[in-house]
Amino acid sequence: MSGNIRQYLTHSSAETISVGKNLAPTLSPPSIVLLRGDLGAGKTTLVKGIVEGFHAASEDSVTSPTFTLVHEYRGTGVHIYHIDLYRIDTLRELETLGLDDLRTETSILLIEWGEKFDRLVRECNLEIALERIGEYDRRIQVTTH
Repeated sequence: MSGNIRQYLTHSSAETISVGKNLAPTLSPPSIVLLRGDLGAGKTTLVKGIVEGFHAASEDSVTSPTFTLVHEYRGTGVHIYHIDLYRIDTLRELETLGLDDLRTETSILLIEWGEKFDRLVRECNLEIALERIGEYDRRIQVTTH
């Protein structure tokens, strides 16, 4: 069941990062956040803002975890895990990542492609959908569960 829905329209990477910074104070651990959107929609760009909003890393330090699968950023009193499940196709592969071990009272899991797994959809606290509507324009919809 969906709760509160907020929508943003951005016209540059800088504006998408700014939305992420503004979302950071609305997130509190423990949380699971699903990031939806096609390749190039701006998911990692948004994460740059969220991570910087928690003072866990600079936006330049945040990169896509496509090949490493999980990046960890430590802020004051919070551990942010940026997870990319694009290359994960089965529940068995998902289990080998040990995501349950990352879930603590101080963690926020930002999961790209998490919608591939019903369990994560059921357990998420927030869903952020990014849609590319132009070369630089993005529609960002934030839904609280």
